[in-house]
Amino acid sequence: MSKTYEAAQILNAIASASTALTQRKEEINRLNVFPVPDGDTGTNMSLTIESVVKNLKALTADATGQDARRAIVQGALMGARGNSGVITSQILRGLCEGSEGFQSLDAESVAAAFQKSEEVAFQAVRKPVEGTILTVLRDMAKAARAGLEAGLDTDALMESIVTEGYASVQRTPDLLPVLKENGVVDAGGFGLAILVDSFAAALLGRSSVVVEDISFGDAFGPKVEIEQVDDWEGSEYRYCNEFLVDSDTLVPEEALDFLQTMGDCELCVGSTPKFKVHVHSNTPDQVLKYFLDRGQISEVHIHNMDLQSQERTRKIAEEEAPEMKPLGFVAVAAGEGNAKILKSLGVDVVVSGGQTMNPSTKDLLDASERVHAEAVIILPNNSNIILAAESACALSDKDCGVVPTKSVPQSFAALFAADADASLEDNIAAMTEAAAEVKTGEVTCAIKDSKDAEGNPIREGDVIGIADGAILAVGPSTSDVVMDLLSKMEADEADTMTFLAGEGLAQSDADALEELIEGAYPDLEVDMQDGGQPLYPVVFSLE
Repeated sequence: MSKTYEAAQILNAIASASTALTQRKEEINRLNVFPVPDGDTGTNMSLTIESVVKNLKALTADATGQDARRAIVQGALMGARGNSGVITSQILRGLCEGSEGFQSLDAESVAAAFQKSEEVAFQAVRKPVEGTILTVLRDMAKAARAGLEAGLDTDALMESIVTEGYASVQRTPDLLPVLKENGVVDAGGFGLAILVDSFAAALLGRSSVVVEDISFGDAFGPKVEIEQVDDWEGSEYRYCNEFLVDSDTLVPEEALDFLQTMGDCELCVGSTPKFKVHVHSNTPDQVLKYFLDRGQISEVHIHNMDLQSQERTRKIAEEEAPEMKPLGFVAVAAGEGNAKILKSLGVDVVVSGGQTMNPSTKDLLDASERVHAEAVIILPNNSNIILAAESACALSDKDCGVVPTKSVPQSFAALFAADADASLEDNIAAMTEAAAEVKTGEVTCAIKDSKDAEGNPIREGDVIGIADGAILAVGPSTSDVVMDLLSKMEADEADTMTFLAGEGLAQSDADALEELIEGAYPDLEVDMQDGGQPLYPVVFSLE
């Protein structure tokens, strides 16, 4: 008798498959994206499955099999991203529809599910292309039917489907010339094989996925290498449009006829009242207007694929490993402007974070590992991050140290003191000493009632000025507090002031404040920079 699996086992296997796909999404992303860089296939597929898992987790204990299938279909439709994500949602829809009427997962229900999935997925794509995810799905469905006819039990049938899935992926370059020309397999097909493999692995209790053990070379020719291909030189259509439509009157066939006049890669999937639309077009406004006339739209995503291609090219260039240098730097900062300044001063990796978002030890460890240097210095730029930075250094395989900077301006001074020819220890000492000479002022708004350093009351919404961890100034405006803080920090004894304007400070206000400071302190050299840090309209340093 063929082995069966119940609902709890199936749902756990789906969650496990989602985790596996997310872990391997970059591996899938690094494949050639066909036919245009319509987002990253691995990322889009993993986001689709993650949405499914989120829906399943929201089910109550008394949920039925029908409830679970509905959660999968709706989660996939709502979470679908890109062409690959939308097609994946239809594959899952077909699997759910094909499994209706079955109380558990066995060989018969698996074969029925894959047969229906093939039917639904191919119906969703007007012009199916051989050598893509649809080909892999069709071959898996054939393996399911053949296994059922051969009398395979459930476990053997699942293994047969997985094996044929990877074999089909291996054959995609023979069906799609562009893949063969570039020496890659189809990314979507590979992602589907990983998804089904990981589901089967969790269900059957395998400790590792089959792909590691399959010998492609013996039966299906030489193994195709997986590598990044950046060969997109433009497309007739620039914008990838995808969104949800709520409508009781939309006719999918008519919508597809319209979308075909707008561009290519058109999809309109789902059923009344919820649909998912995807198309590549040069006229997103016309696409949106058509559907707005027929219902309500939401979750609108319009991606410029030309810019995506440029970004991909940039990332590829960044990933090319530079020559190993003796000393590298990791710094923590919030704000695009601050990050640019830090990189211009020699920081290799800027980790996003700060007062309201402290990066973890792992974030800092991962960042230090990305630096192509024999030794690394971490600049935490916040007192709350220093311990995490020290923990990252303790775990790093590289020589690693921390200069305990408490603000971004302190790290500027520290970086000026760095010497690539000096030892790690000497650099830490010199940079720490330089940072200690910098006094930092920060201006923000109080989020609750409190008291300043002298016990005076602070009301929620007041503008406050902070120096050395103490609230020294409180006032009605940013300019008032900056000037009060400068006085209490003895700005008349400093030579230079570095002024970092935050994202909440208008350029006109920044210019007026600079003029005010220069008028009050004519001997103080003011260096105004766009820091872009959130929540703190002004961060400055005095040296």
